[in-house]
Amino acid sequence: MATSSAAAPVAPSGQPAGHEALVRDLEQALGAASVLHAPEDLIAFEYDATIERALPEVAVFPESTEQVAAAVRIAEAHQRPVVPRGSGSGLSGGAVPVAGGVLVVMTKMDRIIEVDPVNRVAVVQPGVVNLGLQEALAPHGLLFAPDPSSQRVCTIGGNVANNSGGPHTLAHGSTVNHILGLEVVLPGGRVTRLGGRLVDVPGIDLRGLLVGSEGTLGIVTEITVRLVRVAPAVRTLVAVFDSVEAASEAVSAIIRRGLIPVALEMLDREIIRLVEPRIHAGYPLDAGAVLLIEVEGLAESVEADAATVEDACVLAGATEVRVARTAAERERLWEARKVGIGAIGAASPAFYLLDGVVPRTRLPAVMRDVLETSARFGFRVANIFHAGDGNLHPNLMFDPEEPGATARVLECAEAIMRLCVDAGGAVTGEHGIGFEKRSYMEWIFSPADLAAMHAVRVAFGGAERFNPCKVLPGGHGCSPGHGAEALAVMRRGADSV
Repeated sequence: MATSSAAAPVAPSGQPAGHEALVRDLEQALGAASVLHAPEDLIAFEYDATIERALPEVAVFPESTEQVAAAVRIAEAHQRPVVPRGSGSGLSGGAVPVAGGVLVVMTKMDRIIEVDPVNRVAVVQPGVVNLGLQEALAPHGLLFAPDPSSQRVCTIGGNVANNSGGPHTLAHGSTVNHILGLEVVLPGGRVTRLGGRLVDVPGIDLRGLLVGSEGTLGIVTEITVRLVRVAPAVRTLVAVFDSVEAASEAVSAIIRRGLIPVALEMLDREIIRLVEPRIHAGYPLDAGAVLLIEVEGLAESVEADAATVEDACVLAGATEVRVARTAAERERLWEARKVGIGAIGAASPAFYLLDGVVPRTRLPAVMRDVLETSARFGFRVANIFHAGDGNLHPNLMFDPEEPGATARVLECAEAIMRLCVDAGGAVTGEHGIGFEKRSYMEWIFSPADLAAMHAVRVAFGGAERFNPCKVLPGGHGCSPGHGAEALAVMRRGADSV
């Protein structure tokens, strides 16, 4: 488990020195009901959706910007690190308090402050759940375009922290493209506003810098988002293929025709066999892969675009192309995509979800290598991902009770990430770097690049106090990250034989 030099010395009681004073000051500022510090109360906050585990020293639940600022000032006075957390659905260990300290849980700040349908702007607190915002916007014929597959539970604050994407990122862009303004608590408890209500504001774009910074620069307490109109017409298609490689070829074939679908998703045989018995969406159980494709716009153009998609898929080898004829059928097709991760969890004792990016043209070769690599390490793999922008999500299924399985799955994951980088891609598309992929940053950035990023963190004043041991490699007392740890475990085992 990672530690940090930012953590306080440990007293004979087992708690860090000054623990009682820290708790007392936080309770005075936020109220005793908003402060948890007993180990049995903190267990639920020692993890997110990854396999990393670490207990915070204390968890606080602020209800206002002022309380967030107070918690930050108190943590700094007691020389404790601060880690922001939303609903805990993150997939890179970003909300895991690997250096202990004060966990600032934002779920009580969950108000939709304003919806302005005329100017297509909404103002929300960070604890608002993504789907809750979508439901509030529906009567106005508007939506917040980023729609992560976890949108039933993930928060807008978490989306901002990780610059989250989703199935419709291909046409609409990721979270950063839809954030107009932020209110942020900076290190020292300073409160500032970045951006505003306009698409473009003068000056350095610090708003854009905060989006995707994973809580290392500040804690977002209010978000002004850009809204888009619900399209007048939409068509959702399913194309069935005998293999993942054939479906991957179809992705490039569609884009080559000058058409950018609003969504272009792939499900392979393994995931189809897990979700179809649960959802009954009509995905053939003997298919090698299916593409879930959506086009939107004016009715006339949508019909033409759907015909273009169908033609491209047939020429690429699709054995069947089906168009959803009703809203209910469309919902079932998307439900099968949305519940895919849950279906894997129900079918395997554990799984490790990866997030890499490759150029679309390299999809066939990389997908073949992913399947071969998983088989070489002895793992079942289910692939469900955003094929249109080359954002892969292999899910390695394993049993953590099997000796050596966890270390082996991490080594397999590193090999797959290396495949993505070697193909000209990157080590994350939407899940963030967090703790999980810190050691991979050196694959794609030079020492000068990483030094510049660290300088930004120092300039904001947080250094190793705000979400330490995340995003950047190195850091005082921080372990290298999952991939490097796995290799160390394997090598120690080999050396002992």
